[in-house]
Amino acid sequence: MRGKSIMLQGTGSSVGKSLLCAALCRIFREDGYRVAPFKSQNMALNSFATKEGLEMGRAQVVQAQAAGVEPSVDMNPILLKPTSDKKSQVVALGKPIGNMTAMEYHRFKPNLRQLVKDTYDRLEAQNDVVVIEGAGSPAEINLKEGDLVNMWMAEAADAPVLLVGDIDRGGVFASLYGTVMLLEPEERARIKGMIVNKFRGDVKILEPGLRMIEDRLGIPVVGVVPWCDADIEDEDSVSDRLRGVSGRGEITVAVVRLSHLSNFTDFQALSLHPGVTLKYAMRPQDLDGADVIILPGTKNTIDDLIDLRNRDMVAPIVRHARAGKLLVGVCGGYQMLGHLLRDPHGVESAAKEVGGLGLLDMEVAFHPEKRTVQAGGTLCGAPDWLAALAGKRIEGYEIHSGANTFGPDARFWMRLGDEAIDGACNAAGNVLGTYLHGLFDDGALADALVRRARALKGLPEEPVSPEAAAVNMAAYREAQFDKLARTVRESLDMGAVYRILGKPGAR
Repeated sequence: MRGKSIMLQGTGSSVGKSLLCAALCRIFREDGYRVAPFKSQNMALNSFATKEGLEMGRAQVVQAQAAGVEPSVDMNPILLKPTSDKKSQVVALGKPIGNMTAMEYHRFKPNLRQLVKDTYDRLEAQNDVVVIEGAGSPAEINLKEGDLVNMWMAEAADAPVLLVGDIDRGGVFASLYGTVMLLEPEERARIKGMIVNKFRGDVKILEPGLRMIEDRLGIPVVGVVPWCDADIEDEDSVSDRLRGVSGRGEITVAVVRLSHLSNFTDFQALSLHPGVTLKYAMRPQDLDGADVIILPGTKNTIDDLIDLRNRDMVAPIVRHARAGKLLVGVCGGYQMLGHLLRDPHGVESAAKEVGGLGLLDMEVAFHPEKRTVQAGGTLCGAPDWLAALAGKRIEGYEIHSGANTFGPDARFWMRLGDEAIDGACNAAGNVLGTYLHGLFDDGALADALVRRARALKGLPEEPVSPEAAAVNMAAYREAQFDKLARTVRESLDMGAVYRILGKPGAR
């Protein structure tokens, strides 16, 4: 084996591979190694634009942040973005190459193997350690022939594998044993250790089972990782965040749950604000009592707008805005706020034209070209409640198809660069839209939004203090990475991990 990589595979999806990879990236970095994450193929609607204007999955962005390195599409060369239950947009090295059904992609995957191998080799050459993440389970026997992300990747990288099982779901020993036994002998030989993840309770009760599974499989358990409450961004719509309520503040923020919801990580800073209670709204009654409604990003703007009408969600959103309450649209949610959405090329939908919510004086036309770029918005100081932030710059990124044409009644609250208009608002200043993802991350706009909502609700303005302000997400992430790494380091036999990796340990 090359001694440059270690791979985490799982007994199934959502066993915690992504977070454990992030933890190992932070640990290896702390121990003096230059480290990078890698996942050959990711399926997610949460994506990110790199400095080069290329698109990649956020899971590897989070892992890169944990490793202290700039995200690169070499860390995630293939991204699948579901457009329906049967089709996905295929993004290769950061650029869309087409929409494919599952069967079409299954037949196409072998064409991507050299691309994946070349990007991995390039990444490996630049780093001391590469932490590779698998997907789902390596024992999906119906998919092994076209495997691009599990044991084929382990062989291509000549990587030892740690197999992760989720004990919180129950059946962890059966999952570990069944996964190993469904593999071919040469694949089993690559598994050098097992990890039991998300454990709650007294590990002494678990120890007899650990010894038995080691004896039956001849593979050591290198650690039992407890349930960790480190608050790291989730990968996609399986997140528990989308089903729960965050915070206990006096201002209720309702994020509309779209069928193709993307980049819900935009609202993590708001969910952490001490003055906010944040929830996701699936039904019209979920919007009752909301002080702020947010229409988030989506992979399919037109289809999700049609779905909102079918769910009777549009009328209460419009009533909310007409009543003078705050409504914010981000990316696809921004596009929904206009009068008309046109898709003559069928970029996002079979529907060529659909009426919007009519709350902003603009129309949107979708084109085959996709805009993926890191960007910064400068606040213009309008509406009045944002006057204190005039000239404030907010860093983020754009990922969208479609361009806006504005009517005479459009007002603007943000500019990108020196000339480009991004953020539009209505004359009353309570309906705002933007293409900029990450707009709340530095805390300034989140604070301003909460203060305005308090004023509209007739609540007293809270004093400016660290306890009453939104968090800065960059600093918050760093603290959470440290917390996660500390938990995982204490739970794994890192000496064994370094021996499996072929490294001497901390430098």
